[in-house]
Amino acid sequence: MHEAARVVARPGARAAAAGIAASLVGTPYRFGGTSPSGFDCSGLVIYSYGEAGIAGLPHSAARLERLTRPVSLEDLKPGDLLFFRLSEKKTSHVAIYVGDRAFVHAPSGGRRVERVSFDHSYWAPRLGRAGRLDL
Repeated sequence: MHEAARVVARPGARAAAAGIAASLVGTPYRFGGTSPSGFDCSGLVIYSYGEAGIAGLPHSAARLERLTRPVSLEDLKPGDLLFFRLSEKKTSHVAIYVGDRAFVHAPSGGRRVERVSFDHSYWAPRLGRAGRLDL
């Protein structure tokens, strides 16, 4: 990992975080949100991993990306993170892979946490890379 965080190894934390994120589908978006009353994209990751026993993750898609090691899409496991480049050349959005070529994320204001396929016409071309937290 490239950036310091208070990440303590916990077997099964990635899969648990994926399950927690999936259970939050339908939760409203809230800028800066990190709780079930509302999430932004990195807030959903922080909360899901926090509930799985991993604390100290940064509230920033770009900073989360720096904490991960690259993983190919073929080698993804539930709980891996997906990083997107929306309107800029840098990472500006993060999602949690939940299996079956799908991810869960908090998309934007006025919307709700949703499960999306990799083949989605908007998200597929904006996927920058996948990463895995070493837990």
